[in-house]
Amino acid sequence: MDFQHRAGGKTGSGGVASASESNRDRRERLRQLALETIDINKDPYFMKNHLGSYECKLCLTLHNNEGSYLAHTQGKKHQTNLARRAAKEAKEAPAQPAPEKVKVEVKKFVKIGRPGYKVTKQRDPETGQQSLLFQIDYPEIAEGIGPRHRFMSAYEQRIEPPDRRWQYLLLAAEPYETIAFKVPSREIDKSESRFWTHWNRETKQFFLQFHFKMEKLLQQPSGPAPPAGIKRPPPLMTGLGPRPPSEAVPPPPPGGIPGMPPLPPNAPAPPQMAHAPGMPPPGTLPPHLRPPMPAEGGMPPPNN
Repeated sequence: MDFQHRAGGKTGSGGVASASESNRDRRERLRQLALETIDINKDPYFMKNHLGSYECKLCLTLHNNEGSYLAHTQGKKHQTNLARRAAKEAKEAPAQPAPEKVKVEVKKFVKIGRPGYKVTKQRDPETGQQSLLFQIDYPEIAEGIGPRHRFMSAYEQRIEPPDRRWQYLLLAAEPYETIAFKVPSREIDKSESRFWTHWNRETKQFFLQFHFKMEKLLQQPSGPAPPAGIKRPPPLMTGLGPRPPSEAVPPPPPGGIPGMPPLPPNAPAPPQMAHAPGMPPPGTLPPHLRPPMPAEGGMPPPNN
């Protein structure tokens, strides 16, 4: 039998599939695809009649088994009818009213001016923390309104040029104008005992107090600290440089200094005084150029 000259034939392979076989294979692939994406039990258009066959109520088609129906749902006819039905239902359905948004009525008040205030600076004797106590008077505050406060950065306001060294404390209560206090831009201690507010409804006074956190101390220079009560002497301001170690102290002139009485035999030798390099020893100066000596302890004054 000659397989070489058949249309689409190849030696060692099967023959060309017929149209019915191709359709059967296509329906099987569509059924497998539908089984992965569609739950047939929840399909509103799937119906099994009394003869044991299956019908599509949307397209009015008859199918022998579930695979045939699933393959039909993936076809062009069924998909077109689904789109047409969805458009018809959307057109006939009454327009659903949009859910109403909750409207918040903004209360409008006529401003009556700024409230009176009092600011007190304090320092905690135990921790040394600095604090500010604010007392604001609201005698004509609106009924049911309580004072509010918040801190604002210098970059949020538009009244002054921004300065990161400062921040603002805002206090507001209707119908009074909002007031702001300019305070240092330091970290605030918001612990329970260091930050508190109180609104006295009887006296119409609002109190607010906060503490600043302690700043870190600068590191002390290394080395042992001097004992308490002892002050270090200031450095000597002399124009003479240090003496070289090799330079020896000049001896006193022979016979002693003129004009001074001789020392007793057992008295200790007087300390030698240093002189600047390049200057002659004290004993070699002429009498009229010698400095005067202090007259203490019965020492006679120098001869002129």
